[in-house]
Amino acid sequence: GRLEAVTQQMGYHPQYLDSFLKMQHYLMHMDGPLPFDCRHYIAIMAAARHQCRYLVNLHVLQFLRAGGDPQWLRGLEFIPPKLRNLNEINKILAHRPWLITKEHIEKLLKISEWSWSLAELVHAVVLLAHCHALASFVFGCGCEQDEGLGGRGSLKPLSLGNQCFCEATAGNSYSQELLRINRKRSLDSCMELDSLRERMQRIHVETEGRDEMRLLQQEREEGEGQGAEVGPRGGTEHCSDPSAGLSPLADTDGVVTGATNLACYMQDPDFGYQDFARRDEDQTQVFRVQDYSWEDHGFSLVNRLYSDIGHLLDEKFRMVDGLQSSAMAKRQGCEPSVFKRGIWNYIHCMFGIRYDDYDYAEVNQLLERMLKVYIKTVTCYPEKTNSEMFDRFWKQFKHSEKVHVNLLILEARMQAELLYALQAITQYMI
Repeated sequence: GRLEAVTQQMGYHPQYLDSFLKMQHYLMHMDGPLPFDCRHYIAIMAAARHQCRYLVNLHVLQFLRAGGDPQWLRGLEFIPPKLRNLNEINKILAHRPWLITKEHIEKLLKISEWSWSLAELVHAVVLLAHCHALASFVFGCGCEQDEGLGGRGSLKPLSLGNQCFCEATAGNSYSQELLRINRKRSLDSCMELDSLRERMQRIHVETEGRDEMRLLQQEREEGEGQGAEVGPRGGTEHCSDPSAGLSPLADTDGVVTGATNLACYMQDPDFGYQDFARRDEDQTQVFRVQDYSWEDHGFSLVNRLYSDIGHLLDEKFRMVDGLQSSAMAKRQGCEPSVFKRGIWNYIHCMFGIRYDDYDYAEVNQLLERMLKVYIKTVTCYPEKTNSEMFDRFWKQFKHSEKVHVNLLILEARMQAELLYALQAITQYMI
């Protein structure tokens, strides 16, 4: 499907965009273990965890195009138990991936009427991680807001004409005609992708006149908006919430409007990110890349159970690592590779992933406080990001450089979720 706002931003780095689109197309539209409608519904569940209407509405449309049952769009209570059972690992991977265990995997794979196969589960895990990380990019680059009039504050569901697609599923003539047409189409033809693209060009996001997310006064921001300080062993010491200086999107009565329409796709909406608490006396929680890495373990497992996806993911990881960042690093007074590794390891550190060969004191030296605030917000609670943060926190960066850092956030976060999930699957198989 079309991701115009996303691809426009990624277009600053065309080689990466090419690898992203190849992986995205393979994941959503090519042969794989999961039915096409289920893929899009899983994407809806994943994006809803971060209240990302941009992605939810895109996949609502794609779900209907794939012949999905409109009743499912009423919420989790109306979907098959097999899909609903995925909610727990969706929640954990989105916010605290270090909590996933082989018991979560076993529960989904146990023999029953609604059991998952290993191949299906791997496909689902990649989908969840992809959409969680893409939600970070969407918010981080302002794609959630940029589609509206004036490019700000647009959080209204996608519409066709002036009809919301959430309403289009309630049995009206358009919905029924859409289903009638698409159920005749072959899924093997990737839902006539060219036709889909033409239709998607007519889809736009309408503005909604709600109050925007805003920063509190700069004085309070200076006092409370500290980023996580990384300790000498790689733990995050005194990781206060970087959103402490932010207010959520709210109406004039102070009621948060961002969650209402998407609440039906979530259970336990109050479950969110918490700082990964690393204690010297409790070493078991720390994920050591030397013991389980993408290159040595994750790649081969995911590629064996979901053919070729490992190669596409690996190409994407390598592509973001190879992007040029000489000017950005020069401003920070370091080599490009050092700067990028500092950002990558800082993100992994927030998820409890540690590299024994890295001196974490470098993170505090390389990344100024406001940059760390931004990275942590986009990584851990992207729904609290707004365009003012993007503009104000990074004045010394060019737009393409800001996009580059958001790509690093996307890929580092996705790899972190995959490492935890694939390790749990490996432990279950052993």
